Amino acid sequence: MSRPLIETTPTAPAGIRSLTYAEALNEALREEMRRDPRVFVLGEDVAVWGGGGIFGVTKGLVDEFGPQRVRDTPISEEAIAAVAIGAAVAGARPVAEFMYVDFMGLAMEPIVNQAAKIRYMFGGKARVPVVFRAQQGAGRGNAAQHSQSLEAWFAHIPGLKVVTPSAPADAKGLLISAIRDDNPVVFLEHKALYNLRGPVPEGEFTIPLGVADRKREGRHATFVGVHTMVHKALAAAETLAKEGIELEVIDPRSLVPFDLDTVVASVRKTGRLVVGHEAYERCGIGAEIITQVVTAAFDALDAPPLRLCAKNVPIPYNAGLEAAALPQAEDIVTAVRRLVA
Repeated sequence: MSRPLIETTPTAPAGIRSLTYAEALNEALREEMRRDPRVFVLGEDVAVWGGGGIFGVTKGLVDEFGPQRVRDTPISEEAIAAVAIGAAVAGARPVAEFMYVDFMGLAMEPIVNQAAKIRYMFGGKARVPVVFRAQQGAGRGNAAQHSQSLEAWFAHIPGLKVVTPSAPADAKGLLISAIRDDNPVVFLEHKALYNLRGPVPEGEFTIPLGVADRKREGRHATFVGVHTMVHKALAAAETLAKEGIELEVIDPRSLVPFDLDTVVASVRKTGRLVVGHEAYERCGIGAEIITQVVTAAFDALDAPPLRLCAKNVPIPYNAGLEAAALPQAEDIVTAVRRLVA
């Protein structure tokens, strides 16, 4: 059963097309495969079986590039990661797809002990230009083993870059940059965003990793959100605006590298900070972001920073319980009211 979570559909400016998040990712892959013959895609059901992956991100690629560059693999996450890493070290630029981030635990040895370490162990002489794509997050009733948000696992490991786009244009620009990067990049999408539609530039379009985007200006509080939390914060900002409270919403877009300067500049303006993500609260990326901001700008804070995260429980299947386990727009409104009171 599919339950729509994000219904935001920004209007495309005149002259700019509107694509879904999934279509924008597909376009990024297609354009990079046309530009660079070293780029290829592998994963479970990405080619013939499944017709473009479980959410259709690789749909049609095998028709244009053939089965040598769009490869279906056995159901073995460790093999997918290890083959991709070997190909990257040998000079290719693979994009490995994992059906669910929840299954990447089976691939942590090659990702953590090989991909993340090789460039350091060879003094920078070896390159590992591999992208590990996966989707994560809740909101569709996929239950405990298919709904987790695990960005903190990868952000903890030196040598890995971690990207989390929340909008179609960001998805395209960041994926192209990730493919061109000479380091391993964990590219985490959100399953509830694949049908989100928004303006996406045509042709060459890249967004540097490590550059945040201010999605909404404000002067009373700063919200830093990951994936769906950006959209929930924008909805909360509309509610708060009716009360005269201006919420600034920042999407970091990549967690490693992290654009601390943009967040600190916002906090120095607003004096208040809320961080939100769907990942479990305990040891989540929110704690790391707050620590970095407090260290850099403690003097600018007028109130203690707050975290809005998933409860520290497995994500439930039941729709009501699932919603209760996740932070919602109403929680953001309540938290910001508390900070500015």
